[in-house]
Amino acid sequence: MSREITDNPAENRYEIREDGVLAGFAEYRAEPDTLVFTHTEVDGAFEGKGVGGALARGALDDVRSRGLKVRPLCPFIRSWIEKHPDYRGLVA
Repeated sequence: MSREITDNPAENRYEIREDGVLAGFAEYRAEPDTLVFTHTEVDGAFEGKGVGGALARGALDDVRSRGLKVRPLCPFIRSWIEKHPDYRGLVA
């Protein structure tokens, strides 16, 4: 099974695909030097398979590589960051 996480700036969201099928997304609002994560959703067919965690990690790794910060208004992203202290430095 292949898993791909990409930024889709036209839709203001990160997307995760499993074998080419959209499995979930994390919506954001872009602000200067910060992405504000507002909502994360995983398709029911993919729940319980680590898709949400992989999406959070991939999105936050991309944010870090771009030198940006995050404001996690989305409860899922906020909770994920709390469980992974090495990502707390990204919070604006």
